[in-house]
Amino acid sequence: MDNIQLISFMSNTIFVMALGWYLITNLQWYDYRIERVVLRHHKSWWHALYFVIPFLAYYALGMYSPLVLVAYLPLLGYWHFKLDKKLVMTWRVKRFLILLFSITLFLNILCTLKGISQTYSVFFPLFLTYALSWATEKFLFEAYKREAKKKIASMSELTIICVTGSYGKTSMKNFIAQILASKFNVYATPRSVNTLGGIIRDVNESLPSDTQIYVCEAGAREIGDIYAITQLLNPQIVVVGKVGPQHLEYFKTLERIQQTKLEIIHSNRLKRAFIHTSVTDVPHEKVTFFGDGILNLNATLTGTDFDLLFGNQSYHFHTSVLGGFQTMNINAALLIADELGMSRDEMIEAVKNLKSVEHRLERIDAGGKIILDDGYNGNIDGMLEGIRLCSLHTGRKVIVTPGLVESTNELNSELIEAINHVFDIAIITGALNAMQFEKELRVPEVIMLSDKSQMVKTLGEVTRAGDIILFANDAPNFI
Repeated sequence: MDNIQLISFMSNTIFVMALGWYLITNLQWYDYRIERVVLRHHKSWWHALYFVIPFLAYYALGMYSPLVLVAYLPLLGYWHFKLDKKLVMTWRVKRFLILLFSITLFLNILCTLKGISQTYSVFFPLFLTYALSWATEKFLFEAYKREAKKKIASMSELTIICVTGSYGKTSMKNFIAQILASKFNVYATPRSVNTLGGIIRDVNESLPSDTQIYVCEAGAREIGDIYAITQLLNPQIVVVGKVGPQHLEYFKTLERIQQTKLEIIHSNRLKRAFIHTSVTDVPHEKVTFFGDGILNLNATLTGTDFDLLFGNQSYHFHTSVLGGFQTMNINAALLIADELGMSRDEMIEAVKNLKSVEHRLERIDAGGKIILDDGYNGNIDGMLEGIRLCSLHTGRKVIVTPGLVESTNELNSELIEAINHVFDIAIITGALNAMQFEKELRVPEVIMLSDKSQMVKTLGEVTRAGDIILFANDAPNFI
């Protein structure tokens, strides 16, 4: 192998690995589904800049193809550096990268020995790695799923509660777990784990064997996702929270969203289903509807008071959790507590001790400022409630938001109109809804931030003691 061949050999290996890094990063963001990366990416122009153009340039330059690497590596490195949601080196990612490196090295050595080509292949090692990786992960997934089902079957006294809905799933899951934990040994899926793969891993690696109640969140991007989770867990109790026009870009219609959420009732062990009135009104012997029993609601910046009907009797509850919409999630949790035999006094005490879910209308007092961290809330109801709470503050009001994601222009217009009536300063992050916000916002000061790395500096410059700052939704910058 002469020097020119050696340079081409090494350059090709590095170039393929760089393209593979870009590919696996995007696959991880979109649940490892190539069709979502290609057809539903929020910044599809990235594919042209960081994949297609370098790929074509590599072949167009022929023997000078190593020059592409000189330009591409700094470009890709800068892209990676600016990401706020970088690649997580899971075992799946490690397997992909090791497989890609091995295949690329093997093919390059083979081409060199056979003298097949002066320009080494790029497409074939990427394609072959993706195909073999998919087959490997499919095999491992089925093995892990069998292991999870076996573990669940071995825990004969375990009660499984499965929660779904368009939004509020994580808050509902946490409230159920907190309330029931005052009487039972409860384990809940961590953070926002709600996919079939995430749940399988959680069961295998983290579900304690002495758990009495397992509370699980079920999410979906297409019809059949929740059904698959239900068939894995076969929960005895299920909850379908409020359903609305969230993720319309995937489901297209509200009816398809409702249909998908109701897949959760197809459990072989179902004893009771609690379904919000926004989902369906079709009666069933195992279904209890909820959402209309909350009375005398008073939600402020210091806490929430409400009355809840159990049969014909009303009971008063108080919680430090912020947001009137959270009473719907607490309502579901209390219905389950009642189903499992908790007394009214136990429930009242448990609600009083509820803790806010992290990044969901979480109040933080710092430097004389009130911060409402609602970064993990991306639905219209929750964001409007955050805005209403800010309107109760007597000082200046600041909102930091990218707007609604995976929603409609009409709902973003509703959000903008609410912002116009309350806030003094609006800091808009990201490019997704930037044009609509620029056109419709009428607050005294508007700051457009395409780069979220400037947010801390900007807030330090424009806010002061006495302000209230609402972080409403926090979409990663690939969206």
